Amino acid sequence: MRPHIRFLSDELLQRILDEARDLLAAVGVEIHNPAVVDLLHAGGARVDAATGRVHLPGDLVDRALATAPAAFRLYDATGEATHAFGSGEVYFTPGSAAIYLLDEATRAVRHPVTADYVRYAKLVSRLPHIASQSTAMIAADVHEQIGDSYRLYLSLLYCEKPVITGAFSAEGFPVMRDLLVAARGSAESLRERPLAVFSCCPTAPLKWSGATSQNVVDCARAGIPVEYVSMPLAGFMAPVTLTGSLVQHTAETLSGIVISQLAAPGAPALYGGSPAIFDVRYETTPMGAIETMMMDCAYSEIGHCLGLPTQAYIGLSDAKLLDAQAGWETGIGATLAALAGIDSVSGPGMLDFESCQSLEKLVVDNEICAMVRRLREGIEPRDDFPSAPLFQEMFREGHLLIAAHTRRHLRREHLFPGPAVDRAQRSRWLAEGSVPLGERARAEVARHLAAWEPVRLPAEAQVALTERMTAEARRFGMDRLPDHKS
Repeated sequence: MRPHIRFLSDELLQRILDEARDLLAAVGVEIHNPAVVDLLHAGGARVDAATGRVHLPGDLVDRALATAPAAFRLYDATGEATHAFGSGEVYFTPGSAAIYLLDEATRAVRHPVTADYVRYAKLVSRLPHIASQSTAMIAADVHEQIGDSYRLYLSLLYCEKPVITGAFSAEGFPVMRDLLVAARGSAESLRERPLAVFSCCPTAPLKWSGATSQNVVDCARAGIPVEYVSMPLAGFMAPVTLTGSLVQHTAETLSGIVISQLAAPGAPALYGGSPAIFDVRYETTPMGAIETMMMDCAYSEIGHCLGLPTQAYIGLSDAKLLDAQAGWETGIGATLAALAGIDSVSGPGMLDFESCQSLEKLVVDNEICAMVRRLREGIEPRDDFPSAPLFQEMFREGHLLIAAHTRRHLRREHLFPGPAVDRAQRSRWLAEGSVPLGERARAEVARHLAAWEPVRLPAEAQVALTERMTAEARRFGMDRLPDHKS
């Protein structure tokens, strides 16, 4: 039996769904993309000529849900399956698109550059409890117009794990698609073995930009999975109540499902999001707030009720440093995510309202992910019955340290964290230099980077990646890409 948590009763969950469907039919969605409006209209939506809003009737939502797949897989750069979304497993990936990097040695933040991204990708390749990489930070040493594709390019060159990514513009998608095709070998191979998931974010309230709605369509037609990332802000751009914000989140996400399924029935996707409360005292959107985490878990219940795999930005912190707040917010969020059964958890490594990445925190969060994965396995008997023989051996020997039962089950039953976690007695801790967490984490980052092994990507694929990325960089005035092989 796996431990589980719920926040919504069956009655409340159904009422939220009903209200969201009524909202889509009565109020509709604002869509800044004529081609997508035409797609929806052809599918049965009503377009209000006076307001331009698109109204989605319930039968259109039902048809979209009927073709949305309940499960799909992701594959790494070698073509091996790594994720089975919809199977009941929980997978962790770093948070995405940070504009700052925390330098743990100086405790200061700065804009990341190519060398930082390469270190990040190499580190993620070595962390066993982080199942996928994300395009986690934006390199400041390339033209901003190629920021999306460039970080995907570096990810594909330096880490074999699947990529959670996204395009900030409709024009950036073809480049990113070409990079994925180059890595996989062909468009058909990419469709058969997806290597990436694209984040597609509606704008609160009930709006899709031209670029994001086009990305939904383009991904669907290319067979690239998406995660719908609705971001209602409770008390600001959404009702202040958690229930009201969940109604808005549900309506926005259902509208994305309709767009995707009309573009390509059967297109794979995660029912995701990044809602938050709005802290009126500081005018911030705390991802570490317990109410934010509650909304994440609750909308995951709704997604699962609809028969869809889910995603959430949870298991991250608003702290500015690798400190106690970073630990408790990340740990509580990751634990709740695992207990709620969220399929894809985006957050490890992130600080400061989703704006900052920390390699040291990523190492620590890898240990948190290990703990919650062990928690999720629950408790089960392992040769424990009948009990009398084992206790008789303990009385006879005075311990069970080398008992056959101990040796057989120790590694499966007990989780042994890495060096970033301190479990020594104080005397040993003092004797070994009383090293604080930040220094232990820095040492672990260095150890992993030293042990990194090159990606097993064919040489011709690496050449194709670089040629496509270089051509795109030249479009925006860059003679060459930054050196990333040093």
